[in-house]
Amino acid sequence: MPQKQADAPGQPAPPAPAQDTPAVQAVAAAAAVQATEPLPSVELTSDLFYKLTKAELDFKRGQWQSAYVTMMVLAQQTRDPRLAQRSAEMALAAKQGGEAMAAIRLWRELAPESDEAAQYFLGFSVLGDDLSEAEQVFAQRLKAAPANSRGLAMFQMQQFLLRAKDKAAAFALMERVLAPYGQSLESHLVLAQGAHANGDAERAAREAQQAMRIKPDSELALLTMAQVTPDADAVTKMVNAFLAKYPNSREVRSAYARMLVEQKQYDRAREQFQLLLKSQPDNPATLYALGIMSMQGNDVAAAEGYFKHFVEVVDKEGGDERDPTKALLILSQIAEERGDYAAAQAWLEQIDSGEPRLLLTVKLKRAQLAARMGDLDGGRKQLADIKSEDPAELAQVAQTDAQLLRDAGRGNDAYAVLEDGVLRYPNSPDLLYDFALAAEKLGKTELMETSLRKVMEIAPDNHHAYNALGYSLADRNQRLDEAYTLVEKALQMAPNDPFIMDSMGWVQYRQGRLKEAEATLRQAYTLRNDPEIAVHLGEVLWAQGDQGGAQKLWREARAKDPQNDALKSTLARLNTSL
Repeated sequence: MPQKQADAPGQPAPPAPAQDTPAVQAVAAAAAVQATEPLPSVELTSDLFYKLTKAELDFKRGQWQSAYVTMMVLAQQTRDPRLAQRSAEMALAAKQGGEAMAAIRLWRELAPESDEAAQYFLGFSVLGDDLSEAEQVFAQRLKAAPANSRGLAMFQMQQFLLRAKDKAAAFALMERVLAPYGQSLESHLVLAQGAHANGDAERAAREAQQAMRIKPDSELALLTMAQVTPDADAVTKMVNAFLAKYPNSREVRSAYARMLVEQKQYDRAREQFQLLLKSQPDNPATLYALGIMSMQGNDVAAAEGYFKHFVEVVDKEGGDERDPTKALLILSQIAEERGDYAAAQAWLEQIDSGEPRLLLTVKLKRAQLAARMGDLDGGRKQLADIKSEDPAELAQVAQTDAQLLRDAGRGNDAYAVLEDGVLRYPNSPDLLYDFALAAEKLGKTELMETSLRKVMEIAPDNHHAYNALGYSLADRNQRLDEAYTLVEKALQMAPNDPFIMDSMGWVQYRQGRLKEAEATLRQAYTLRNDPEIAVHLGEVLWAQGDQGGAQKLWREARAKDPQNDALKSTLARLNTSL
């Protein structure tokens, strides 16, 4: 049997070895450390083991002070830097900056060659008021760095100094430390970025220009010059000139493409991404960007091709660097919209994400697709099998269940599911909103209004609730001034929403303001040629005597949605046909 350990003097017998405690592991692993990291030879006596274990247990119980003091004392006694490191970790976890810095100083003293200790020290030093100690360390690190890695050390210094409280003092430190390296490209890039961060545009431009003089084909220098140049037109000319001279500069071309996207110049951005793809046909980032841009340009076929290629490349490369989940969801959506539900399901089945919210989205979509393929009961069973402790997620499941029933023409059953849902999850604004619309369809307008007002109370910025209530009042030709106020508030929250514009046009029509209504509805229809907007605009034209214009719009609406309820009711009410 194992030999019983001797009791520590004056102490109860120590507990059995807890090999998972960080401090015990630090000492016990000393023999396995390579000779390149000189460490003291420390015998793990029962007394030492007991103190280390007790300190760890104290720390787990929230008694950080006693644990920290014990570790610091043991680090000084054994001269083992790993115990000083553990002291620092304890102080950091307890958010005790002064104690953490004391432990880090001891750690550096015991392991002067440790890069990790130096990193911790610099991180804390730059947050203090005195940067002198940090300056010495930065200077030493640059001097000791090999010439081919000194530039990286300069950028690391810059990252540390970004956190300094006194930005001017940090920049002055940077100038002094970099002074011996004036011929280095990186020194001028670091100074340019530092000056830019400090708001010194003139100095930033001067340093960036010097970097470009040292290495005219440097992509990083060009990108820094673009960053510090405030004139967008000047940046565009600069980038174009650089790409004309150095057409294989991928980083600059990528940055230029992203800049064009930000400027909403999508066609030009797409051209740049296509040039990037030509040189690297299997580049995942470029494939994904072109897929997104094709979707924005409504070129669904091209988007599908890019996303398929993206998934193939990511699958071939393996690893966890790129997650194909979003691309797979888009491919599933594309297949669903063209009615290929089996393909949509197949794309979803490839998703293997550990992100809970994303997994919920996939499960909900699978249930919807099952119902669309005719298996309503199977889809609903998939929803019933979803387990969650999150009320928001369960409310979303209830919404989806109601949607499946509503799409199947079972409006009463959908209402019952939503009614049960709002009883269980009364503070879900989305669930309440759906319940309100279901209530209105069944003629329960008072319940609809009560529910929408509760949505406004729970989520005051929910523009859908204001819009829905305002539109409902206008559609029933009731309290039109109030309807206008509600829709106007919704429009203030979402000024470019074509459906809210449609509501406003309908309110104006009910108020007899036909010209205003026509203008508003035309604007909405330009943004979104939705059948219901076409129906409303057609009725406004009909009221103004433009029957030909009205019927043209209604025919467009019928072509998009032959079963549109709004179109049917409008034609019946006006006693006309197409």
